[in-house]
Amino acid sequence: MDVGLPLLAVVAGLAVLVWSADKFVDAAAAVARHFALPPLLIGAVIIGFGTSAPELAVSVLSAMEGSPGIALGNAYGSNIANIALILGLTALVSPIVVQSQILRKELPVLTAVTLLSVALVWDLSISRLDAIILLLVFAALMAWSIREGIRDGQDPLSQETEAELEAHPMPIGQAWWWLVAGLVLLIASSRLLVWGAVTIAQGLGVSELVIGLTIVAVGTSLPELASCIAAARKNEHDLAIGNVLGSNLFNTLAVVGLAGAIHPLGMEPAVLYRDMAVMGALTLVLFALGYSRQGKPGRITRPEGGLLVLSFAAYTTWLLYSSLGASAG
Repeated sequence: MDVGLPLLAVVAGLAVLVWSADKFVDAAAAVARHFALPPLLIGAVIIGFGTSAPELAVSVLSAMEGSPGIALGNAYGSNIANIALILGLTALVSPIVVQSQILRKELPVLTAVTLLSVALVWDLSISRLDAIILLLVFAALMAWSIREGIRDGQDPLSQETEAELEAHPMPIGQAWWWLVAGLVLLIASSRLLVWGAVTIAQGLGVSELVIGLTIVAVGTSLPELASCIAAARKNEHDLAIGNVLGSNLFNTLAVVGLAGAIHPLGMEPAVLYRDMAVMGALTLVLFALGYSRQGKPGRITRPEGGLLVLSFAAYTTWLLYSSLGASAG
C-alpha cells in the first residue's frame, strides 16, 4: 500500500496543527490579559494547559472515529516526550532552575495524578466511569490553580508570564479573531493528521498505538518544545517547566478523560507494562530533580538533560524494536 499521500497528510496536518495551536494560545492569553486575569493564572492555566490543545483535538477526534490507540498513544506518548525529550533538550540549551512555589506544588500533584492514571488503566481500559473520575480531578485541579493564581501574584512564574505578555502584545480584536480561527484550524488539521496516521498504520502493518506514541505524540508536542526552548534562552525557567507540568496534567486528565467519555478506550497490555511504566518513572525522576532540597531550588543540569534525551532515544528504540518484532511475527 502506498503511504505517500497519508504521510503528506500527517506532515501537513502537524504543520498546521502546531501553527494554529501557537496562535490559539497567544490569542487566549491576550484575551485573558484584556479581562485583567492575574499573570500567574495565565501562565499556569492558559499557557500551560493551552499548549496541549493539539493533543486534545487529536485524541478526541481519534476516540470519535474509533481509534483508541491513536488517542492513548498521543496523550501518554506526549507526556513521555515532554519530560524526556523536551525538558532534556531545554536543559541542554540552558540548565533549568525551579524557583516557583506553584510549580513545586504541582510536581507532587503530577506524580499523584500519574499514579491515579496507572490505577485506572490496570484493567487495560478507560471506561466512562474512569473518564468521569479523571475529568472531576481535572476540574478540582483547575479550581485550585485559579485560587492560587489569584492569591499569589508575586510568584516567579507570574513575573515571567507578565514579561512575555508585555513583549508580545495583541489587540483584543485580533485576539478574538485568532481564538476562533485557531480553534477551527486545530480541528481541521487534527482530522487530517488522524486520517493520515491511521492509514499509515494500516499500510505498514503496525499498531495505531505505536504511530500515536511516536509520530503523533512527538508532533503534537512541538508547541511545548518551541515555547520551552524560547523560555530557556530568556532565562524564564519557571515558564519552561510550567509548560511541561501543565501540559502533562492536561494530557493525563482532560485529554484521556474527554476521549474516554466520548468512547470507552480499550488498550494493549504493552500500554501498562511499557508506556505507563516509562511515563511513571520519568514523572518520578522529574519530581526528584525539580523539587527543592534543603532550601535550594530544584534544577535540571545539562548532564541530567542529556540523560533525559538518551532515555527518550532508548524508549523509542525499544518501542520500534518490539513493534517490528510483533509485525514480523
